Amino acid sequence: MNKRTRAINEETYSLIISTIRQGFCYEGIRHKPNNRIATILVLEYNLGLRVGDVLNLTMNSFVKDGDRYRLDLYEQKTGKFRNFTVPCEVYQFIRDYAYRNGVGVTARLFPITERAVLKHLKLTADFLGVEGVGSHSFRKGFATNIYVNNEYNIELVRELLQHSSVVVTQRYLGMGSKELEQAIRSNVKLI
Repeated sequence: MNKRTRAINEETYSLIISTIRQGFCYEGIRHKPNNRIATILVLEYNLGLRVGDVLNLTMNSFVKDGDRYRLDLYEQKTGKFRNFTVPCEVYQFIRDYAYRNGVGVTARLFPITERAVLKHLKLTADFLGVEGVGSHSFRKGFATNIYVNNEYNIELVRELLQHSSVVVTQRYLGMGSKELEQAIRSNVKLI
């Protein structure tokens, strides 16, 4: 049975990433620090990409466009072309990772399988006692942050995620429109 993943908040995101980077002992087995998997999840959370798309990135995937960088890729799941700006801090983070790990510009940044990422994330979530978290939780966290931090602009999130309609995006986020969210909040009368 396929469990639905939930969006992670910033606190859970930080806890998972720091745990993976530090390593942990779970059920008598020592899991070494794993910066590669942590970096994959950081990119998913900050760019809103699916883990499979992150795994296909090379430094050549990032295109210098004036004073900014953009990412041009075909999404693995949908086959849709996606083009968007990558914040300079994120580009620098990726470039530093590639340099520290001796990854050339044409080589995959993360020569690892999706299954290996999911397995390590599951172990980490189990160790932390965090339920409903999978790799897609990081993409959902990205989408939720964009939604909340941009005045509940569902169309912006739809466009970033390349969903076919706002209805799909609302279901994806598990949220209604801005008006519905505000109506529910303004109706609270606890006694």
